Amino acid sequence: MKYYIIAGEASGDLHGSNLIKALKKEDAAAHIRCWGGDLMQKAGGELAKHYKDMAFMGFLEVIKNIPTIFKNIKFCKEDIQNFKPDLIIFIDFSGFNLRIAKWAKTKGFSTNYYISPQIWASREGRIKKIKRDIDHMYVILPFEKEFYEKKHGFPVHFVGHPLIDAITHTPVQDAIIFRKDNDLDKEKPIIALLPGSREQEVRKMLSVMLSVQKDFPDYQFVIAGAPSLPNRFYSSFRENHSVGFVSDQTYSLLKYAHAALVTSGTATLETALFNVPQVVCYKGNWISYQIAKSIITLNFISLVNLIMDKEVVKELIQGDFTHENLKTELGKILNGANRERVLADYALLQQKLGGVGASQKTAQLLIKNV
Repeated sequence: MKYYIIAGEASGDLHGSNLIKALKKEDAAAHIRCWGGDLMQKAGGELAKHYKDMAFMGFLEVIKNIPTIFKNIKFCKEDIQNFKPDLIIFIDFSGFNLRIAKWAKTKGFSTNYYISPQIWASREGRIKKIKRDIDHMYVILPFEKEFYEKKHGFPVHFVGHPLIDAITHTPVQDAIIFRKDNDLDKEKPIIALLPGSREQEVRKMLSVMLSVQKDFPDYQFVIAGAPSLPNRFYSSFRENHSVGFVSDQTYSLLKYAHAALVTSGTATLETALFNVPQVVCYKGNWISYQIAKSIITLNFISLVNLIMDKEVVKELIQGDFTHENLKTELGKILNGANRERVLADYALLQQKLGGVGASQKTAQLLIKNV
């Protein structure tokens, strides 16, 4: 069969690549065209558009790039019509994907959503569009099934979280080789810095994250470079702070990290699945933050806390994301009872998420439901 997959961010590229591999196992004749990134292309997808051309952060950034967004929508519709897929698979990226889904439904295409838009967090009214335009929904968080089915009467499939697949199937370097290849100290424990994947947010995050480096001289701070940004982007941070850096080796970094400072998003869950105590950080454009604050109805922003429905990891958001607060909270998770509590909660988190196999289960259901 012919599959058209649309992912618009680095995390979507990761999960999309594992889904492509699973689809090819289930359907040897699968022809897959996609919007995504290098990982989806490497897995066997025919790349129509790279997510680097579509990743805009915050309300103001989206507004500034409206002409580009509409140009992408027009191209996507034309590309789908020319490709004539048996089914379309949307991966997260709701602002773009729900627009395409509305159009695709009217054209008679099979519409499938893998990794639900987070309507449980904000703009819950989008459920009307989902009910109208999506044939099948595959959710990855345990509380989403209850949200859709009990609250909104919309049947969905809970397939488990694909991050478990990604972590299980991604090889990591040997500890000694990893430190040697990346010019890291042989002995000092590592504090991993995961500042995000978009240029605007990385600048904001690193300026504060690196400010606490001098407060922890017995540790080495190491930045995880995002695949969406060139290595030269990080040069000024590395030169000014003598900080370690790894490129496209986030999982190896987390494997050997003692603690982490993490920008809110998928990375918070990845860090937890590697059993690395963390402080979650976020500071956005002030206007964008105020708008988001007015429409988001959640008590937490990190997936770890949302899934567990309690504060497992500390969140330092906007005005709370300061040098002093970060110094205090990082100190709490380096050793002692608080660190042990976090690790115990991580074990419960993994139980809630289920085991490996989300990608394969989703591929099987997609083919079955056509």
